[in-house]
Amino acid sequence: MKKTETYCVKINLPGGVISAGDLYEILQIAENAGANKISVGNRQQLYFCIEANRLEDLELGMLQSAIAYELNADQFPNVISSYVTDNIFNTESWLKEGVYKDIFDLFNFAPELKVNLVDRHQTFVPFFSGNFNFISADMSNYWYLYIRFPKTNDLHCWPCLIYSDDIPAFCKAAQEIILNNKELFYDQSGINYDSFYKKVNAGNAFINQQIVEPLKLPDFSLSYYEGFNKYLNDKYWLGIYRRNELFPIAFLKDICSLCIKTRVGQLYTTPWKSILIKGITDADRKDWGFILNKYRINVRHAANELNWQLENLCTESLELKKQLVREFEEHDLRTYRLCFAIKMQPKTGLLASIIIKKIKPGLFDILHTRDFNPNSKDFVSYKNNLPANALGDALIALCDSYYGLLSADDNALLKTAGNATDDETGGDIQAAELYQCKSCLSIYDKNYGDLFNGVEAGTAFKNITHYICPVCESPADCFTKVEKQPIIFDI
Repeated sequence: MKKTETYCVKINLPGGVISAGDLYEILQIAENAGANKISVGNRQQLYFCIEANRLEDLELGMLQSAIAYELNADQFPNVISSYVTDNIFNTESWLKEGVYKDIFDLFNFAPELKVNLVDRHQTFVPFFSGNFNFISADMSNYWYLYIRFPKTNDLHCWPCLIYSDDIPAFCKAAQEIILNNKELFYDQSGINYDSFYKKVNAGNAFINQQIVEPLKLPDFSLSYYEGFNKYLNDKYWLGIYRRNELFPIAFLKDICSLCIKTRVGQLYTTPWKSILIKGITDADRKDWGFILNKYRINVRHAANELNWQLENLCTESLELKKQLVREFEEHDLRTYRLCFAIKMQPKTGLLASIIIKKIKPGLFDILHTRDFNPNSKDFVSYKNNLPANALGDALIALCDSYYGLLSADDNALLKTAGNATDDETGGDIQAAELYQCKSCLSIYDKNYGDLFNGVEAGTAFKNITHYICPVCESPADCFTKVEKQPIIFDI
């Protein structure tokens, strides 16, 4: 690799969890190589930067500790999980600590495609930001699987549930098929899903279960993930966010030392680039408070600053976010149930209700999902070619429009009209008439029609002749009417 002035070091933490002792060791190696700060990535990995002349110190430390890492690269994306939410943001699932750890331990290879392991009862960790998106089913130890082939935006629902112990082997087999047949499954349109299904199952005896009913996800709400918070068994968890996305290594070393001293075994990283510690006792809270005081760590930021997704190590995104948050603060803007992402590069995998997308230097588009749920990528264009100094007013108007479209029922959202103009922030929208494909879970919405099939907006599903699913080509009789607005899955 060509030498540069600095190296960016990336270390994966499978599932976003690491023991206090192992993290301390990583921090010591980073510090010995000249780093003084470390950051969390949006796939729950760790990053730090070192000068080129300290590379030998880094390599020696990593070799002695047998720690896998990458330099200025991301060939092996971290396996992300909702492990961090267990007993904190959801308590009703069969998916517990032991299940997560058993699955992580069975990964005997480093995935080159993105793998997500997510509990369907939570909304803190994104469901569909990976290539292999495993989502817990009602049946214990079984998972829905949604595949997004590399460099594509379509989701395909695997026709059966996957058993927990088969997840690593399935990912390895599926990855090999995709990477060895790029002309069929990598950056391709019109992928033959039946062919892929047969190739994956050929020579493999995976344990499967029939899908009895479509996946149902909860309404999105981002939990407040900062500060001291009480949970089960009179214990506390502590969430730490940093405005500049950088954690001082000295601070984290003290955190690890206190974890070891007080028998707190693990630390967790989150997709929101924060760190979370569970299992703090009331008797030890004063020691944690001492460390926060020592390093002047603030743990009560406004919600409209916390609900952002940014690209990793992107100064331009971070500065734009700071500008927009200042404008939000001045306006005292409510952002409950909304989250934002800034995309400076294409296909970054960031999910959000509202996307600020760089089109060219100094100019941005604003998009949002039709239902303002970040687990969808069915986007509506809101504003185009805005300079950076006009983004704040446009976003404030969009947020105000969103709250104006909320129904009297706090859990039901009316869909917003697309392509709003300066004189038109919304309008009357008919009650949603939704039909869902039983094969791939695609949605037909009367309010929007179906451009692929040449169906105009406002056309009732029953009045369409010879309709076929635009995603999986299933006939009209495979669609069922849904009473409650579901998540839109055509990512």
